[in-house]
Amino acid sequence: MRLTTRNLGLLGAVSAAVFVSVAASAQSVAPEPASSLAPLPSDGVATFYTTYNVQPIWTRNGINEAAVAQLVGILRRAPFDGFAEGPQLAAQVQAAAAQAGTGNPAAMGAAERTFSGAWVRYVQAVKQPTPGMIYAYPVLKPQGTGVAQILLTAAAAPSLEQHLASVSNVNSIYAQLRDTAFAEAQTTGNMTPDPRLLANLDRVRSLPAKGRFMLVDSGSSMLTLYQDGQQLDSMKVITGTEELPTPLIASVMYYITYNPYWHAPDHLVRKTIAPNVIHLGLRYFKSHGYDVIDEWSENANVIDPKSIDWKAAAAGKLHLKIRQAPGPLNSMGILKFPFPNPEDIYLHDTPDHTKFSLANRNLSNGCVRVEDAKRLGRWLLGHDPVSPGGDAETRVQLPQGTSIYLTYITAQVRDGKLTYLPDIYGWDKAPPTQYASSL
Repeated sequence: MRLTTRNLGLLGAVSAAVFVSVAASAQSVAPEPASSLAPLPSDGVATFYTTYNVQPIWTRNGINEAAVAQLVGILRRAPFDGFAEGPQLAAQVQAAAAQAGTGNPAAMGAAERTFSGAWVRYVQAVKQPTPGMIYAYPVLKPQGTGVAQILLTAAAAPSLEQHLASVSNVNSIYAQLRDTAFAEAQTTGNMTPDPRLLANLDRVRSLPAKGRFMLVDSGSSMLTLYQDGQQLDSMKVITGTEELPTPLIASVMYYITYNPYWHAPDHLVRKTIAPNVIHLGLRYFKSHGYDVIDEWSENANVIDPKSIDWKAAAAGKLHLKIRQAPGPLNSMGILKFPFPNPEDIYLHDTPDHTKFSLANRNLSNGCVRVEDAKRLGRWLLGHDPVSPGGDAETRVQLPQGTSIYLTYITAQVRDGKLTYLPDIYGWDKAPPTQYASSL
């Protein structure tokens, strides 16, 4: 899947009908009774206005009707952000605007706080961390959810309307999925968002709107390189199976590794390597460049394979640490792309490129095989990746740390319509709670 990055925007033709003027909305839509509306976070907002000496955000020179109308539109659409109470808050905003239209100073002050309270609640909802995602560093979580942060940023914005649009769009992938779904709902009249859409939005809301980053999508088994929300390049990848899914991770890559070792997972030792040693002898073990080592470290000691009870290893009674030396059979290929995460997930080259032609590429043990490791290395380094020598595990630092996001996108836009890929991992129904840890 190659998602386009066209930003549909709140002011596009599809949503234009939503952004009616506040006065017209107040006349045509009767506000709901106050008792039926969810309470706004009035304490935090009131504290903000008494603590910070700022000019009014929404009512500086009378009501900013364009910004308030845009806020109403954002809140009406908010169920398609997974924020179900948005329409209720939109009614509160309309009612406050109508009362402030009389010019009464008290009503104007109350409206200012009502608008800010509704905006705070919406922003906090769309900036929730992705359920089940491992954040290697806290700064990679969605930022700016404090009341003061939200309102001070809005107050400082050169254009409040543009600020509202930018924040509510979250990022280019998020905006395209949500806006396409909302446009279809307006056409069909079915305003109940598909739970699959909301699950996908949860998983992509952690992606940045700006900057340089890599996106690994296990839903389509594609890797895409981004700069400021625009696609620069993409390539196929092999990602985890249904039984061993590639987890959701946000991290930063700081270096690449030439001539990497391959550390065989325990289940492959049990199911493949040990049985082959039993049937083919140690010549199989040596021909593949394997070593048994005492620990996973750079200073590991090699253990004589003749001393190993291979039957016990095949039966799962003996757990071995097996390392494969660099070479043409090495499962890592010539390059490894590590990044901090507690699941020891990384990207890597592969000597076997036949599987990249398959439609279903969820075939790995969780790590990610890349179609063109040299091309990825070139993007990361800024020049062709050439090993400085033949030593195993040679690390070369990148010119700059590059953010990497591993996620799972089953929703996509094709020919302007929202479609869904098969939910191989089942995460459209429930998030991957088994990957809720972070470093």
